[in-house]
Formats: sequence, structure tokens, C-alpha cells
Amino acid sequence: MTGNDHGRSITTGPADYDAVIVGASLAGCTTAIQLGRAGARVALVEKQADPAAFKRVCSHFIQSSAAPTLERLGLMEPIMAAGGIRSGLRIWSRWGWIVMPPEESGGAVNLRRELLDPLVRGIAAETPGVDLILARAAHDLVRDNGVVTGVTVHDRGGQETVLRARLVVGADGRDSKIAELAGVRVRTKPHGRFAYGAYFAGPGPAGAPDGSAWMLDPQWAAAFPTDGGLTFYAAMPTKDRLPEFKRDPERALRSFVANIPDAPPIREAELVSPVLGKIDMVNRIRTVTAPGLALVGDAALATDPLFGVGCGWAFQSSEWLAESVAPALGGAEPLEEGLARYRKRHARQLDGHKYFIHDYATGRRFNPIERALFAAAARDAKVAALFDAFGTRRAGPAEIMPRVVPRAIVVNARHRLARRPGTHAAGGHTTEAVHA
Repeated sequence: MTGNDHGRSITTGPADYDAVIVGASLAGCTTAIQLGRAGARVALVEKQADPAAFKRVCSHFIQSSAAPTLERLGLMEPIMAAGGIRSGLRIWSRWGWIVMPPEESGGAVNLRRELLDPLVRGIAAETPGVDLILARAAHDLVRDNGVVTGVTVHDRGGQETVLRARLVVGADGRDSKIAELAGVRVRTKPHGRFAYGAYFAGPGPAGAPDGSAWMLDPQWAAAFPTDGGLTFYAAMPTKDRLPEFKRDPERALRSFVANIPDAPPIREAELVSPVLGKIDMVNRIRTVTAPGLALVGDAALATDPLFGVGCGWAFQSSEWLAESVAPALGGAEPLEEGLARYRKRHARQLDGHKYFIHDYATGRRFNPIERALFAAAARDAKVAALFDAFGTRRAGPAEIMPRVVPRAIVVNARHRLARRPGTHAAGGHTTEAVHA
């Protein structure tokens, strides 16, 4: 069989690879880059024929937790050269704005997927040991005594080829065909919101280049400045608002964002992309490994996009997998040991985060603890810093909650005391901006 890798002819056959990766988006390309650099022979399979294809329903926002991964991979420099911007995140709630000091913000990365995806795919294609095989879709898995040993792929004419490897990686998104073929365990958690968003040109929102998110309890809106002076405006209302968005997506999006508190200038902005929506955002939690197989990115864990974790976790989970299995692919240990290491690391890094994300994804309103935390973060710089570390996924709940909850209780108690006539509470520091 002959594939296409930016014009290069590729001949593939049985037992050609150490790893076959299905899906050449962020997670798949990042895994391929790292395994290729570690000396592995990698087939990177993508069903799209166009090497410039990109994911269209995505806010492009990469949480600051993934910035160290981008630095280690050498991806940060080309991303910034392509127009990427670094930013922090401002959060509005009814208690006020949570705004980090300039010296503690700026860790997130913003570059439209239209630019980011081809960039990362091109770097993967140029990595020694990596063959990018376009216009091929996974059809079936090959097994030997219950162990996955390869993938059967079809081209658009129906021609079938078997790609054999020691490891098969599913990097094919939340509706992963590889996960379905492997029969890995999958659990779902309901999602009570839907999403619409688009890119606009014009005056930027307050705080730019920092992104802004409005926690409207239970509705949500955001403004993410990005390359080229554009801003991605997004709305994630509860599903009772869906009919108005289906009738006229642009009008509904503009109206929704224009009527939030401290609204950004969306009415003065020009729409420069289609208004795209996603209605079914059910959370999917899959077992991330099986004999001879691993899942990365959304194929492993597809969570609520409200918190902007998808792109970052794609990069991070790929790094965790590559670091875990590289010794095995190099012959230093059995593959099962590397897969077990990846499975444990994935759970250790993300289990706490996914619990909080999935619980809020139902479309419910804030619970008492969340109300206390948002209120305190708007009133106190130290709570805001801890809140930011958790919200940007740089620290997990086990590390943050024992520190932030007691301080939040004290901050809110001082705030209530200070509001009583004839009393004064010393020692507090407020960052509260509106709706005190």
C-alpha cells in the first residue's frame, strides 16, 4: 500500500512499526513526536486527506497546565512564531471579578486550531521515524491471543491494509472508533448544557490578551482573545435556551454575550467565522489501556469543554503515555509495565479534576462550597491564587482544597463582619470589583 506524507511515498506492511497511532490531531501528533524522538518507528494514521485539516468545534484555549509540556516538546516556540499569545484568565461571578496579578497570570496559550493543528501535524510528519498516513480510516483491530497487535485501515476506495505494531494508540477523539473496537470499559456522565461559539474581529474585551469567563450560575459565557487580533466568543447555556440558538445562532450568540454583566464588545465586532454549535457533550470516561493498546486525549477522557481542558489534556496525556511506554518500545521492559505506569499516572493526574468537572456539567447551580470559594476568591488575593492554580489545572483538588477552604471561610466571615454597622474587620485584602 502507498500512503501520502506531504508528498512522500510510504510503503507499509506487516510488523512495520513499534506503534500505530490512529488520529493525527493534537494528542496523536504529540504522541508520535515523542515516540519518534525516543527512537520508535511510528505510523500516524489520519482519516482526513488534507494535511491542513483542523478541529472546527473548539475554543483553541490551552490551559496553563500544559505549557510545561509544550516547552519540553519544543512546541512553544513555533506556536508563538505562528501568532500564538500567552494569557491569563479572568473570571466573573456575582461576587465580583477574580483577576490574578500580572506576575501570576499569562500561563495559558491561544492559537486558533486552523493554525495549531497543521503546525503540530507538520512537526510530527518531519520527525524521524514517523510516517504520516493520510486518508486512511481504522476499520478493525488485529489481535493475537487477546492482545492488540495491529490495525486494519481502509482508504477511500475500500482498499484494506494491516498495520502491525507492538502498541496501538487511540487518539481519535471523544467518539473514538479504536476504543469502540477494543471494547474498553466506558462510563458516561450527563451534560446539561450546549455550546455555540465563533471568531469575531474588532475591539478586544477588557483585560485582553487575558481570556474572560462569566460564571452566570448556571449559564456560562467566555471571550478568548487569540492570534490575528481575533476573539473567540462562546456561550454554554442550559438546554432550555437551545431553541433560540437553533433558530438563529449568530443572533442568539450576540444577544447572549452582549447582555451579560460587564459585557465585552461583541455588538461592535464583525463575525469572521461560522457560528458552530455542539449539543451532545456527554462526558465519557474510558479505561485508558488494554493489552497492546492505549488511549490519549479525548479518546481516554472526554470532559465538559466549559473548563477548557481538552487541548491541554491532549498534550499532557500524550506526554504521559510516551514517557511511560518508551522504555518498553526500546526493549527495556515488557509493554504491560509501561501501560500500567501510564494508567496510574493518568488516574493520579486527572481523577480529582474530572470528579469536579462532571459534577458541575449537569447544568446545576453552584453548591454552598462553590459559592463560598467564588465569593472568597473575589475578595482575597491568596484565595484567588489558589483558585487559579486549581482552575487552570496546575494543581489538583487534594493539594488545593485543604488550603483554600479554611481560608475562604475566614475571608467570607471577615467580609460579613465588616459589613455590619459599627464594626471593622482587620487583616483582609479585597480584590472584589463589582456586586460586592
